[in-house]
Amino acid sequence: MSFSSISAVVISKNEERMIANCLDSLTWCDEVLVIDNGSEDSTLELAQRQGAQVEEMKKATFAELRNRGLEKASKEWILYVDADERVTPSLKSDIQKSIQSSTRAAFSIPRNNIHYGKWMQYGGWNKDNVVRLFRRKALNQWLGDVHEHAEFQGELGTLSESLVHLTHRNMLDGLQKTIDWTKIEAQLLFASNHPKITGLRLIKVSIYEFIRRLFLNKGWKDGVEGVIEAMVQAMNRFIVYEQLWEMQRKPPLDETYTKIEKEIHRLWELEEKK
Repeated sequence: MSFSSISAVVISKNEERMIANCLDSLTWCDEVLVIDNGSEDSTLELAQRQGAQVEEMKKATFAELRNRGLEKASKEWILYVDADERVTPSLKSDIQKSIQSSTRAAFSIPRNNIHYGKWMQYGGWNKDNVVRLFRRKALNQWLGDVHEHAEFQGELGTLSESLVHLTHRNMLDGLQKTIDWTKIEAQLLFASNHPKITGLRLIKVSIYEFIRRLFLNKGWKDGVEGVIEAMVQAMNRFIVYEQLWEMQRKPPLDETYTKIEKEIHRLWELEEKK
């Protein structure tokens, strides 16, 4: 049986621990492209060693990275995968069977999220579906700085097999992602003229996120990992809105600290004149 041709597009940044195994799970694709967002480790070298075509970008949004993949891909279908995601043999077979003589323009793929070594069944993570497989000619573009989405023309289908997401591998990795993502989210809220942040608002958004993840979405059923994840997501909400508060603050914090420094300097000048 002949299969429709597929380009795999992998998004990466400083993923030297993950990129090789990711690419190993894509060797069945006809073309593999790695779109890298300014890695400073050995990600690019490892990707090239695996035979992938590498395209470098710097300080790009996820939508921009995925759009570059669209520009470079040459096959009939495009499968988007992040460096911390894995295609299983069963998903490969599902993809190949589903696109044969298909009239659909794109497919949604269920995603199994592995947090702190555990497949999360609750907390909202169990309902994670990502639209990542497209007929190239039907895909118009990707939009959005944080939670990017694709614009395409045609009917959407759904695959049965899942993509495996090896995320939240430890607390330090999670904190690095928090630093990267929360700043972007805060900037988007600021650009939308979000109402002024108050102390009560900071408390409410954090507590509500914790309650939503742990109780409303039954994250407690995932055990210790579910409790940790609920607390981490609550912390992320707090950090987003705290940074938004900083952006809204008048005068800005930099100006405040500059004023304090000048006052201390003036005190020393007065001391020297005594």
